[in-house]
Amino acid sequence: MELEKTNYMNTLFEFYDVLLTDKQQGYLSLYYGDDYSLGEIAEEFEVSRQAVYDNIKRTEKILIGYEEKLHLVENFLLRKEVYDQLKGYVAKTYPSDHDLHRMIKQLESFDE
Repeated sequence: MELEKTNYMNTLFEFYDVLLTDKQQGYLSLYYGDDYSLGEIAEEFEVSRQAVYDNIKRTEKILIGYEEKLHLVENFLLRKEVYDQLKGYVAKTYPSDHDLHRMIKQLESFDE
């Protein structure tokens, strides 16, 4: 469960980090991205461990709220699933259709 939560929070952070304050970005990046402990983050920012904990919990709720309203992660994952199916279908059914393969490559470039 903890690994799933970490992966989910990292994904939300990738999509919504620009909507967070610098402090929120810093805490979450260290906590979820770099696996810092609350104490290590508190030391880094010269605040209490409790302040870090409270900020991280509040920021988690903010990120989840953004996703509930905007659905960017959910929609991305759905699009990726359909894209993967389409790519497999085109490769199997139309292996020599250069226009379709070019369009698939173009779709891939959008997420780079």
